[in-house]
Amino acid sequence: MTTVRWALGMEGEQFAARYLEKKKYKIIERNVRKPWGELDIIAKAPDKTLVFVEVKTMSGGALRPEDQMSAAKMKKFSRTASLYAGHYKELVNDKRGWRLDVIALTRVGEEFMVNHYENVE
Repeated sequence: MTTVRWALGMEGEQFAARYLEKKKYKIIERNVRKPWGELDIIAKAPDKTLVFVEVKTMSGGALRPEDQMSAAKMKKFSRTASLYAGHYKELVNDKRGWRLDVIALTRVGEEFMVNHYENVE
């Protein structure tokens, strides 16, 4: 079961990256693992804002993927992004700064339904 969930998660992250590219985001890094945490996607928005994206993917069911973002997960996501931004200041646009987004994907058959939440902090 864990392998199936991992594969779905990886497929969701790939879909999310393509979704962002279609919206003119520039992907900087994916699946970043640092001692202080993990980040699914780091991108530059069309307006040059540095965007940290958490991708949540689920198969159709009663729960929504965005419901997986508990307060504790949100806090860790924010902390991890802040530390990354502090270590890579050259990526942060002085006028735009950075933000946190969540892309929630629900798989229905072979398709994904997308909910993109911007600036969720």
